[in-house]
Amino acid sequence: MTFEELELDDSLCQAVAEMGYATPTAIQSLVIPVAMEGKDILASAPTGTGKTAAFLLPVCQFLLDYPRQQPGATRILILTPTRELALQVYEQAKALTVHTDIICGVITGGINYGTDRDTLEQNLDILVATPGRLFEHINTESADCRDIECLILDEADRMLDMGFGSIVNQIAAEARWRKQNMLFSATLEGGGVQQFARELLDTPAILEAHPSRKEKAKIHQWYHLADDINHKRALLVHILKEHVTTAIVFVKTRDRLQEVKDYLTSQGISVCWLQGEMPQDKRNAALARFKAGEVPVLVATDVAARGIDVPNVTHVINFDMPRKADIYVHRIGRTGRAGAKGTAISLVEAHDFEVIGKISRYTEEPLKARYIEGLRPKHKAPKITSKKKKVKKSGATAKKKSAKKK
Repeated sequence: MTFEELELDDSLCQAVAEMGYATPTAIQSLVIPVAMEGKDILASAPTGTGKTAAFLLPVCQFLLDYPRQQPGATRILILTPTRELALQVYEQAKALTVHTDIICGVITGGINYGTDRDTLEQNLDILVATPGRLFEHINTESADCRDIECLILDEADRMLDMGFGSIVNQIAAEARWRKQNMLFSATLEGGGVQQFARELLDTPAILEAHPSRKEKAKIHQWYHLADDINHKRALLVHILKEHVTTAIVFVKTRDRLQEVKDYLTSQGISVCWLQGEMPQDKRNAALARFKAGEVPVLVATDVAARGIDVPNVTHVINFDMPRKADIYVHRIGRTGRAGAKGTAISLVEAHDFEVIGKISRYTEEPLKARYIEGLRPKHKAPKITSKKKKVKKSGATAKKKSAKKK
């Protein structure tokens, strides 16, 4: 199938071709025809399989088929959980609409309120926003949701994890005259996403993409056992110096981020970094340097685990293991995107070893150990013992045992 066969406008097909895409991905082939019929959609697809274009192309086609008749407020609202993802969706929206008159805008936390107001005063066709900042503008009556015809929630599961559920529901109530809703999530499992869907969607088409082998991420995964923090640092420096072209190194806290970036700099490795509560201009500058290849290593907390789409990241390194297996999957999804090959390496201390089992069960793939000569661990991997629950014996059995003991 081609994009032309999906009955998309020539201007959109031209933009897609200029972006380097020849044929639709599995999620795009599923979503675009159904969305163009105006149905509500509940969809899931693995990261890096073209999900953003799957919802952008049908709404762009709608805007071309039914152009604005008079000046007004936003017609399509896309909510994303993080600033980085909002900016990436906005950039892709601009690239797809480059040969049209469609006007796109973005508002996120960390940006000057005056800039937001300038954006909102335009006759916006598509607005990409983070829920918290948009809700502030709704409360101050500087954002008008009455003209919204389609509401799209990207990474809805992440929004719920971040506590945006009630705000999203309030924004949806403000946009109560909308005709269509689309909800995208990494997984459709779990009561939270299902409840979200029941509250916001009207008899949706449920679409789950199973990407072709070409689209699937080919990520080689393994771990190195580390004795302590110094051993971990030595492993990290060796891997970055010997094997890496571009890498994202994940750490658990801002303090650890400071420590790792200072250590890598002292070892002659150039790094940039991303963390929570970082001014937006600094976040943007760090990502721009990393994307441009000026700096080979990005050190990040989990604020960067979702939504950051940087082409050609060869490695993801977990300096600190995540608490949950699904966060691990989102982290390593930063490499091996759109069918490219990638490598994910975890540096695991004894106290983190239990997470390895959780990840293997969650991904249904074994995570195996590797060793580097000269940096082998001195200690063996700990044994994970499953705790057996004590079964309470029935009264008769307990009395019999007690009599025998006497």
